[in-house]
Amino acid sequence: MKPVRTLAEALAEGTVVLDGGLSNQLSAQGCDLSDALWSASLLVHGTEQIEAAHVAYVRAGAQVLITSSYQATYEGFARRGVSRDRAGTLLARSVYLARRAAESGESEVWVAASVGPYGAMLADGSEYRGRYGLSVRELERFHRPRIEILASAGPDVLALETVPDVDEAEALLGAAGGCGVPVWLSYSIAGERTRAGQSLADAFAPAAENDQVIAVGINCCEPGDTDHAVEVAAAITGKPVVVYPNSGERWDTAAGRWRGGSTFDPLRVRDWQAAGARLVGGCCRVGPADIAALSALTSAAADENPWS
Repeated sequence: MKPVRTLAEALAEGTVVLDGGLSNQLSAQGCDLSDALWSASLLVHGTEQIEAAHVAYVRAGAQVLITSSYQATYEGFARRGVSRDRAGTLLARSVYLARRAAESGESEVWVAASVGPYGAMLADGSEYRGRYGLSVRELERFHRPRIEILASAGPDVLALETVPDVDEAEALLGAAGGCGVPVWLSYSIAGERTRAGQSLADAFAPAAENDQVIAVGINCCEPGDTDHAVEVAAAITGKPVVVYPNSGERWDTAAGRWRGGSTFDPLRVRDWQAAGARLVGGCCRVGPADIAALSALTSAAADENPWS
């Protein structure tokens, strides 16, 4: 169903549920994501799989779908011989696929165009380190073209996500300025700091006075790192907080497999909400079943306290 409210209006009224990890759902559907473009590779051949993954989350109760554009960049497509015009079409396609899936449901579902960090384009794990040796201005020049094409495709919000450091956050906010689409800013963290080692108070500060930012928070991190971060984000910015951690499993690069068990507990949403979270979901290895549980909990809480 096409939204009748803006996402900002919905967040002012209560909790909104995000989807989970797109890549794990695509893998569950039998897709090969070993390509450096990751899930974005399916924008070329496999669009039906992307749409099906989005629909799986709509059926699980997700109210926001994050597009398959996280690792989609002009530079990444160029390495595969894709022309700039064609790359722009593929970026826009990620929004169209999510919108079509969103409209398959009976409730309002918003579309968030994913804008991943510079390190995601490098496909070497450096988005979990930051500090690429580039200036804020250079990073802004990198991000602006795809932000412009994604914004022109008509998403409800831009998800500036998995940001490893403050410099890139400033670059992303600068690149998104004037695009006409609201944004949320979400850091990937380790413990009580950004991946680049900055304090969370310093990290969230750039969003505090930016009216384009409708939510600020964290994603793609250990579930256990979320509680403190939600509190800091709310205290520093006064904005609704977005939180969508990983499952807690760890990727073994050498072995090419996930290790450990999931520590993602949907019941944690109670603490998130109490601390100021209004946009909640999951990232890598969090699937439709987890989102269904999260959706049920938030719905139950709203029924118990309709004024929250």
